[in-house]
Amino acid sequence: MKLKTKTENGVTYVYDIIRRKYLVLTPEEKVRQTFLHFLVSELGFSPNLIRTELGTQYHALNKRTDLLVFDKTGQPYLLVECKAADVKISAKVVEQASRYNLTLKAPYLCVTNGRNTYCFHIDFESGTSTQMEALPLPQ
Repeated sequence: MKLKTKTENGVTYVYDIIRRKYLVLTPEEKVRQTFLHFLVSELGFSPNLIRTELGTQYHALNKRTDLLVFDKTGQPYLLVECKAADVKISAKVVEQASRYNLTLKAPYLCVTNGRNTYCFHIDFESGTSTQMEALPLPQ
């Protein structure tokens, strides 16, 4: 699925299929929207179970998740942290996403810059995480 864009007054916008509105097409937004389309078009996740820029709190700080996918029961399932294509996916980026997930408790955590994507299964009972070879499929 191709991203729907428009340009007004020299500014390019991209259509967000979840929020149903145009957003400024920043490098990070391009990665987020491209990955969102991949989740829906290629993996079959329902757009009705995905939220973008969902507010959450971590140690009294207000944070926003890039993408949060819920399972059919309404529980957090997959948390996705997006970075611009020129941002390296480092341990620090994974730690940032992991901190957000301490509150949300999604069993799957993904970080991507559009070039490199890493996904982890999180076992909150044992406190362990396992890197996966592929993204989880919809539940």
